[in-house]
Amino acid sequence: MRCPWCGNDPLYVEYHDNEWGIPEKNETALFERIVLEGMQAGLSWITVLRKREHMRACFFGFDPVRLAADGPGCLPLWLEDSGLIRHRGKLEAMVSNAGIFLEFDNFASYLWSFVDGAPKQNRWGSLSAIPAQTEESVAMAKGLKKRGFRFVGPTTCYAFMQSAGLVNDHLMHCPSYAPCRKLGVDWIV
Repeated sequence: MRCPWCGNDPLYVEYHDNEWGIPEKNETALFERIVLEGMQAGLSWITVLRKREHMRACFFGFDPVRLAADGPGCLPLWLEDSGLIRHRGKLEAMVSNAGIFLEFDNFASYLWSFVDGAPKQNRWGSLSAIPAQTEESVAMAKGLKKRGFRFVGPTTCYAFMQSAGLVNDHLMHCPSYAPCRKLGVDWIV
């Protein structure tokens, strides 16, 4: 009954049941999610999930301060590490985006402003009804790009919004729909 996109892979099921769609306001967690969604471009999400723990270890727990300071020197090592997504543009974007992240007064509030500070509760009955991008994700992508972020197109931003719970895109029959909806009640960032 859960959303069919996660199939039966235990890693996918764990991610679906315990992370995807749950509203998040921790800034480092939000930065990690947006980096991971950028890393996913052109790849399957399961590839990203399988490499995630190694990425966390190599990328200083996705700490933007460390990535901005130490990332440029690590780039040659990362490009040789088969446990990572070795795409120079994505790695350089992560480091650059980390530096831009540090310019925000409140990164979480900025991201959540695209949904007026509270999770948008969608009511989808099938996967085919879920859009690849929305007006909000187009605006988020435009805003982030204006500040200098890279690998943050409208589709990537919508996938991020789904992952971080800015939108509840669990199908209505999914057991995770109601708990995510309940978490969205009285949610303000």
